[in-house]
Amino acid sequence: MRLELRRLGLLAAMAASLSLPPAHAGLFEDEEARRAILDLRQRLEVLNNALKAQSDDNAQLRRVLVDLQGQIDQMRADVNKTRGAQEQLVRDVSEVQLRQRDVQSGLDERLRKFEPITVKVDGLEFQVEPAEKRDYDAAMDTFRKGDFVAAQTSLQRFVQRYPQSAYLPSALFWLGNASYANKDYKASLAQFRQMQTLAPSHVRVPEALLAVSNVHVELKDLKAARKTLEDLIKAHPQSEAAQAAKERLAKLR
Repeated sequence: MRLELRRLGLLAAMAASLSLPPAHAGLFEDEEARRAILDLRQRLEVLNNALKAQSDDNAQLRRVLVDLQGQIDQMRADVNKTRGAQEQLVRDVSEVQLRQRDVQSGLDERLRKFEPITVKVDGLEFQVEPAEKRDYDAAMDTFRKGDFVAAQTSLQRFVQRYPQSAYLPSALFWLGNASYANKDYKASLAQFRQMQTLAPSHVRVPEALLAVSNVHVELKDLKAARKTLEDLIKAHPQSEAAQAAKERLAKLR
């Protein structure tokens, strides 16, 4: 800008210097007149060259400005393109994160189906597999409904499928009761005995002994029935089953 102002000032000065001398110039001698004309021509040529240079500079400046504007437009387009790519990247990342959460949630849900579950049965707390709990609960639901035939089948299947289950003493106790209800006395006796052998300190052992005495009565073995009641009273004197055993024992004598 300063260079352009200096050029404009120079042009103005040259233009002023080209003004013809006053009227008394006609008094110059011929030699002086020629020198004056040559000087004016030289000044005019300098002025023309300056104007041409100024015109070339303006054209070059316009080209520079046009090129600069093109670069700015290209930069703006690149920025918009980059911003659009970034926004798309953010959307893609968000979508991937949502899918990852869905996959993780589904995986956690599937894993939970196999994770051990803590249960409490007959005063005992232990862990079992989800399928194990499902099968035991289903068998017990059948027993509670009074369908002892189906309950005996379900509980027998459970005992065979889960021989190491912590449910086993309870499952054998209820299986013995289901077999007794179905008048399958030999099976009932074997199941109660197995339960006592497996878990002699189980909370339901006194009830199991009382049930065993009932099985002996049904099998017409009163001696075995009395012996079982006596063992019950001796081993578990404070239990409710022992009180019931005393009453039954009095009737069997």
